[in-house]
Amino acid sequence: MGSSPILSGRSSNGFSNKNGNLHNYDGCLLSSTFAYFLCSFIVLGSFGTFCGRFLLPPNLRGGLSSTTLGCREDNEGSWSIGVFYGDSPFSLKPIEDMNVWEDKSAAWPVANPVLTCASVSDAGIPSNFVADPFLYVKDNVFYMFYETKNSLTMQGDIGVSQSNDQGATWNYLGIALDERWHLSFPYVFEYQGNIYMMPEGSARGELCLYRAVDFPLKWTFDKTIIKKPLVDSFMIQYGGKFWIFGSDHRGIGTEKNGQLEIWYSSSPFGPWKHHKKNPIYNADKSWGARNGGRPFVHDGNLYRIGQDCGNTYGRRVHIFKIEVLTTDEFKEVEVPFGVPMSTKGWNSWNGARVHHLDVQQLESGSWIAVMDGDRVLSGYKSRHLILGLVSMVAVAALVILVGILLGAVKCLVPLTWCAHHIEKREDTILAWERQSWLSLKLQLFCSRLNRASSILHATLKPNTCTGIVVLVLAILLAITLTGFGIKYVCGGNGAEEPYLYKGHYSQFTLLTMTYDARLLNLKMYIKHYSRCSSVHEIVVIWNRGTPPKISDFDSVVPIRIRVEEKNSLNNRFVDDPLIKTRGVLELDDDIMMTCDDIERGFHVWRRYPDRIVGFYPRLANGHPLRYKSEKHARKHNGYNLILTGAAFMDAKLAFRRYWSEEAALGRELVNKLFNCEDLLLNYLYANHSSSNVVEYVRPSWVVDTSKLSGVAISKDMNAHFGLRNECLEKFSVWYGSLSGRKVNFHRRIDGWDG
Repeated sequence: MGSSPILSGRSSNGFSNKNGNLHNYDGCLLSSTFAYFLCSFIVLGSFGTFCGRFLLPPNLRGGLSSTTLGCREDNEGSWSIGVFYGDSPFSLKPIEDMNVWEDKSAAWPVANPVLTCASVSDAGIPSNFVADPFLYVKDNVFYMFYETKNSLTMQGDIGVSQSNDQGATWNYLGIALDERWHLSFPYVFEYQGNIYMMPEGSARGELCLYRAVDFPLKWTFDKTIIKKPLVDSFMIQYGGKFWIFGSDHRGIGTEKNGQLEIWYSSSPFGPWKHHKKNPIYNADKSWGARNGGRPFVHDGNLYRIGQDCGNTYGRRVHIFKIEVLTTDEFKEVEVPFGVPMSTKGWNSWNGARVHHLDVQQLESGSWIAVMDGDRVLSGYKSRHLILGLVSMVAVAALVILVGILLGAVKCLVPLTWCAHHIEKREDTILAWERQSWLSLKLQLFCSRLNRASSILHATLKPNTCTGIVVLVLAILLAITLTGFGIKYVCGGNGAEEPYLYKGHYSQFTLLTMTYDARLLNLKMYIKHYSRCSSVHEIVVIWNRGTPPKISDFDSVVPIRIRVEEKNSLNNRFVDDPLIKTRGVLELDDDIMMTCDDIERGFHVWRRYPDRIVGFYPRLANGHPLRYKSEKHARKHNGYNLILTGAAFMDAKLAFRRYWSEEAALGRELVNKLFNCEDLLLNYLYANHSSSNVVEYVRPSWVVDTSKLSGVAISKDMNAHFGLRNECLEKFSVWYGSLSGRKVNFHRRIDGWDG
């Protein structure tokens, strides 16, 4: 009664191997199937290209990377190093909160991180990341030693940088130590007039000591301290003895990253003895057993820094107060960590994890610390690759499913691929087929796959409601998974990172002007933009109605609501002495764009701080001048205005010009028409320079949220344009014409002005 899974003679699908009909049918079948798969590949490939063009950050599409070999994606992470200051090791603040300015790099203020893979790679030594920083202060000059992972050898070396301005600017000096094995955790200390380094070199199987012969770049091997592969070890002098804290992960039953040992000696050169309580820890790796930096003394108490490696390697650091340290006993208790952690997530340089801290007291009595941080978790590259490949496999399965439903794919396995359908075979192959269990299973599997495709096509016919629904859902899911696949395989770490300029990062203040009817827009606005990496503070200029409470907003940066007495567009450019940054972004509360677009705009402004840099270009031309849309500017390949509803500017320069005596007539007209404040500022800039005063940055995409809430400011565009034409005529008389000030698109080498 049953039917054999092996097709012979003429099958129900009309296959025959008589006179070669099987091959003719299969050839026709394969040609139509091939055409279907080719079309699917072209369509989905085009969509993937679209995703790469519009969805991936420009720095992954050939933006500003100056390090072709260095700063590659690394499974260990993308570690970088920041500087912190405070009156004590428990009240440290990042450098951007200390208002340190650096004019040469347009960093007003300087922001963390101060040392990255680019700092090393741009000097000619390709590096994937920098981590494990240790400070050494000599003659009021700061030296920082750190691990730098070479992009070519994939091995850790010890690099060194120098700062002559209390840690704000670091100059890369070179590689201080390079061995045949991996090096990290370069613990540097002084003893009897000599400077020593005790780096981790556990791959060699022993803990070694090096001595500086020409500090800071030349070191020589001094001696082996302990013949054990200790990890992240430090040496301190305490209670009349020298102590080494380190972890040995070799032993059976040892909890990796959860083990700690102590050794002691009367001299830093040994001999070294085991502490009687060794291992001090062999417990959960989240407890902080593994060292996370240099110990420090504060108010007579000794503190140890440990790593929390619970959820991922180097998740955060713990601070422990050592209460008892003798040759027989050891006791420590955890105390609160005083450095606030970033809440911006992967957009922040240390948003995912920190695992090393070196804090020291300066001669002035203040404290400085260097800390490494990462925006991604350990192993993210492998996870992204796996997710991307899984997405692509799922897309392939959906393409086959759609092909079956449409009838373009008749079978999952072409019959000529199955050994039992090959017409001429040697006797040995025939004998193997008759006796081989594997051959029978393969034949059965091929036939069942093909039968399943036929059943599926017969059950879900594309001309039925069910078939149409399944077909549409499969196509939409395939398109969505293609986007996910491109994102995970080619999309980097997923962060919208800031752009380095002349060795420094910086931050800006975000200003928006609004009123009570637009509160919903404002909440979405603040939640989104507060998580952009370079946003220092958000200032809400409240023009009308009862102001909201700060607690009404979901923000990870400080918010200040500045309530104005009069509802005036001139309030946008009030000279606010509480603004701490030189750069400000005036951005209307109904404009939503990516953080990467914002970061690109900020980068361009730092290159041209004397200009208005924005996202909405306009070209006013004709006789008399007429205000028109962006489409008109593109038609004429140029612009001479940047709308300040989305523009970067120098706060002091722009606001003082706007409130100068020469701008008095313009401000009166702005109040009269309740319009044109952005045009006035453009004229004031143009009146002070004969060169370009505006720069355009094209955003990846923009959403106008006023259309969602129904509170757009300018609903009658004809009337709006009429008022602006009136402003152009009067401003041209008062401040000079903008004719001849056109700036072409596609002018800059960054390619962002297209």
